Amino acid sequence: MKRRLALLAAAAAVLTVTGCAGPKPADYASEKPVLDLKTYFNGPLVAHGIFTDRSGKVARRFTVQMTGTWQGQEGVLDERFTYSDGKTERRVWRLTDLGNGRWSGRADDVVGEAVGVAAGNALNWRYTLKLPVDDKVYEVQFDDWMYLMDDKVMLNKAVMSKFGIRLGEVTLSFYKI
Repeated sequence: MKRRLALLAAAAAVLTVTGCAGPKPADYASEKPVLDLKTYFNGPLVAHGIFTDRSGKVARRFTVQMTGTWQGQEGVLDERFTYSDGKTERRVWRLTDLGNGRWSGRADDVVGEAVGVAAGNALNWRYTLKLPVDDKVYEVQFDDWMYLMDDKVMLNKAVMSKFGIRLGEVTLSFYKI
């Protein structure tokens, strides 16, 4: 009986460790075209996106009109969301190029600082967002990946979770105007 429990515990530990393993920005270091945030997020952009719940059902559709501006290592990305139900939101990111592919970002509804790492055509952002739902505000974590496809198109996939439990995904297609 003890041996069975020990084997079960070992198997659970292996599944836990391998279940947490995922891609790292360095995995994309040789991918082209190389993502330069200051170039891609400079000027007007539009994005179309969906939020899917944990079952995979589309819960929300939206478009985002964006404008990026830069002064040296500091950038501002002004995002204006319009949802399929007519609701609107605005998020203004303040981005900082820390060098060596490292980025930081701040926005009014982001708790603390977003931490980003870029390599090759990819960028991974990790941050906590204050998400209003009905009359409450929840703090949810995002594991956000962006992949530059060409000089006009970037794809974005973000997993949203709370206490390590996956709540859903945001999928976006950006287009540089």
